[in-house]
Amino acid sequence: MDRRKPVLQACGLGRRKPGSDQWLIHGICMAVRPGDRIALGGPSGSGKTVLLRALCLLDPIDEGSIEWKGEPIRGDALPAYRKEVLYVHQRPALLEGNVEQNLGYPFSLRAHRGREFDRERIVALLDALGRDAAFLRKSNRNLSGGEAQIVALLRAIQLDPTVLLLDEATTSLDPATVAAAERLLDRWWSEAPGERAIILISHNPEQAGRFADRRLHMSAGGTVSER
Repeated sequence: MDRRKPVLQACGLGRRKPGSDQWLIHGICMAVRPGDRIALGGPSGSGKTVLLRALCLLDPIDEGSIEWKGEPIRGDALPAYRKEVLYVHQRPALLEGNVEQNLGYPFSLRAHRGREFDRERIVALLDALGRDAAFLRKSNRNLSGGEAQIVALLRAIQLDPTVLLLDEATTSLDPATVAAAERLLDRWWSEAPGERAIILISHNPEQAGRFADRRLHMSAGGTVSER
């Protein structure tokens, strides 16, 4: 993969508030290259979450374009695109059942046909986060906010996307687990040198400084600037 060329590029991106003429984001341009580790900052309400959801096409866009590896994303290519660009919300939605069932669920979907849930890999990842295999039996109803974030993070990285979008995905974790999660993400990113990219929304400047090699700032939904 050529690191000089963007793998994901947005140009003139805009989304209105549903049922309104008010722009939530407008005129956004940005490029994500293989190997990027980007911290996206900005004040609350500036549109950071809206931008990430637009980039992975979870929400419709009202203007502008998104290109994947230099090509526009057409309807029939959307399922394949969503395998490559994954979004993790700070308050993840989990299915009824235990942790292992939640982690195994993506492999029942057509998009991941031919792949199988790797329990051994997950146990090793849990160990890196200070949890043991017993955590897999825990019901989703008994998870704390931080534990739900752990499940969501593992659910995403086990699928090995090309671009991982993290929307304050560690905010409910204690400091020790935040540090472990950052090490885990660093290890995951390093497993495929120069191929994977991560965008992290964080209001913690220390975390942004530790984690990112590019820092972007979003202001008033209208501009993304390099810091």
